[in-house]
Amino acid sequence: MKHFKIILSGGGTGGHIYPAIAIANELKARHNNAEFLFVGAKDRMEMEKVPQAGYNIEGLWISGVQRKLTLKNLMFPFKLISSLLKARKIVKEFQPDVAIGTGGFASGPLLKMASSNGIPSLIQEQNSYPGITNKLLAKKAKKICVAYDDLERFFPKEKLIKTGNPVRQDLLKINSKREEGKIFFKQDPKKKTLLVIGGSLGARRINQLMKQELDFLNTQKVEVIWQCGKLYYDAYKICGHEKHVQVHAFINDMDLAYAAADIIISRAGAGSVSELCIVGKPVIFIPSPNVAEDHQTKNAMAIVKNDAAILIKEDELDVDFKNMFSQLMASNEKQESLGENIKKLALVNATKEIADEVEKLLNI
Repeated sequence: MKHFKIILSGGGTGGHIYPAIAIANELKARHNNAEFLFVGAKDRMEMEKVPQAGYNIEGLWISGVQRKLTLKNLMFPFKLISSLLKARKIVKEFQPDVAIGTGGFASGPLLKMASSNGIPSLIQEQNSYPGITNKLLAKKAKKICVAYDDLERFFPKEKLIKTGNPVRQDLLKINSKREEGKIFFKQDPKKKTLLVIGGSLGARRINQLMKQELDFLNTQKVEVIWQCGKLYYDAYKICGHEKHVQVHAFINDMDLAYAAADIIISRAGAGSVSELCIVGKPVIFIPSPNVAEDHQTKNAMAIVKNDAAILIKEDELDVDFKNMFSQLMASNEKQESLGENIKKLALVNATKEIADEVEKLLNI
């Protein structure tokens, strides 16, 4: 059996990191003698999360371009040159058989250098509106795996394969983990559990909302598991002194958190949306308005139009949140229908299908 070398790059947020890890895990299960190397941005969360998943990672000195004139922007050309040189060195020394990019700053230099050295590359684009890195890399990529229709507006049509987004495989079995999840998070089995997730880095507006509405949520007889994000933990950890509230900087055991939850409040990043379709619980989406082309709202609307979730815009939270949440709490029928409808939209074989495409590039 050939000893394959596979290099992967993607990071900055969990939405880029976890798909890369999911793809690596699937390929590792198929080829246990394969060698894997991740490449990330050296000061971002992938430098912690990838080693936790059992893989080696190299860091590049790279960051995104800010929308306004900043010192970071002035440094960008130097960071880019440094990252391209280091990526070239990594590719030369590791000599991969295939390169996989899941978006984020670091995947640009890595896939650019891999393609320049004749290494076939695959891009996995999670969003309904692609980021600038993947748009630039598309020309040289052999295959582009996507989760939404109509992306031929941005990518060559002949390279597109609709697979859906990779998700953690432990989510496929959460129905059998409900009791374990309730015990793990010390939840009262007689009360409903609200899980609040603002993305891997946290969401300021959702955190503000939770702090503001803790008394209201107590009147609704719900217990709260709240991932506020590392950036905000010091500001909001005091809220965890309330008997019905747990505040976490980051939740590692997301399968158990999803299993314990009865209702979920979430951002609408592509990875989160894909996971929540598989989880199959009633969801209130609060999309971030601070993203390119407002793609989180578009991601959420693709679910809402199928009567499979509720959407509240950030600037409407003060007016609509209490009313919409209390209506949802009052109707078990509405909760069940939302859960059933969102589950119908799940693309559960995404990771396997992407791994199939990688194997084609490896001529297996």
